[in-house]
Amino acid sequence: MPLSKRQTLTQYLIDQRRRFPGASGELNALILDVSIACKAIARAVAFGELGEVMGDGAAKLGGEVNVQGEVQKKLDVVSNEMFIATAEWSGHLAGMASEEMDAPYQIPKAYPRGKYLLVFDPLDGSSNIDVNVSVGSIFSILRAPQDVIDSGRDVVEADFMQPGTRQVAAGYALYGPVTMLVLTVGNGVVGFTLDPNLGEFKVTHPHITVPADTHEFAINSSNSRFWEAPVKRYVDECLAGKTGPRGKDFNTRWIASMVAEAHRILMRGGVFLYPRDTKDPKKPGRLRLLYEANPIGFIMEQAGGRASTGRVPMLEVQPTELHQRIGLVFGSRNEVERIERYHRETVTPDSASPLFTERSLFRD
Repeated sequence: MPLSKRQTLTQYLIDQRRRFPGASGELNALILDVSIACKAIARAVAFGELGEVMGDGAAKLGGEVNVQGEVQKKLDVVSNEMFIATAEWSGHLAGMASEEMDAPYQIPKAYPRGKYLLVFDPLDGSSNIDVNVSVGSIFSILRAPQDVIDSGRDVVEADFMQPGTRQVAAGYALYGPVTMLVLTVGNGVVGFTLDPNLGEFKVTHPHITVPADTHEFAINSSNSRFWEAPVKRYVDECLAGKTGPRGKDFNTRWIASMVAEAHRILMRGGVFLYPRDTKDPKKPGRLRLLYEANPIGFIMEQAGGRASTGRVPMLEVQPTELHQRIGLVFGSRNEVERIERYHRETVTPDSASPLFTERSLFRD
């Protein structure tokens, strides 16, 4: 399609709003605010060292440890500030939460408050930024509880404790050779590419779907000694190739940037695993439920894929903490369902016969 004939993000959102004649347009406006933040971050990433926002740096621009226990990059902090600056003033939000902030962000009293909550990871994969590997931003939009809307009170952590099924929109921006915005508003998944001449996101991938089958998987194999039995079984079978039980060869991919991993899977299929393991018993997973797993899970499900903890559907998990971590498996539906089946089939000490396990009647 000629570039001039492609829908812009604004036009696409107007079309989606027409499906609901009573819609106020606030969601559209909020998504456009988020897209402006993504454009600003894309520009900062594109300048690299010339923009003087690389590295860890000094206090106000990174180098500190965030609530996740990770050293912030300069661009982590700058990206977080860009999201806040573009979204706080327009009157569509009751509050925000970010991977980079300890507590919910309150909309300043000088600005009107709206009916939505925005949660986001301002710069996913930031450990890759200094080596020029693709990074991205992830966001999720929820409705604020009714009492927040009615009273205009400050938001608290409990207001964000909503399962992924209650997301009204989610998306990510990928800052790579081109800048892309991938979005769902609950009606499939659409990809937009930033036209640098016009400064507009334009539809380039109108109906993204994840193939049900694949021959690619992505997992951090350095953690293999900590994997649970179902994950080890799955990976071993993939690595066995044509001579193994799967009867076909698999390729391994690992970028260490979840946005880039998700994008590859949306474009050509695959499965991504960052499962629960025993590396740190205090952490039931590595990825953040609200900022990463839920929005990516919503996108995958809307594209015909599947997202899971390995045990239960990701979008059904009830959050209990703002910065809650969780294991995540997503991608081609048949592969994710196979991994879920392996978890169900695994016999654990708690589920085996009590006579012949560590919990047996013969135990001292």
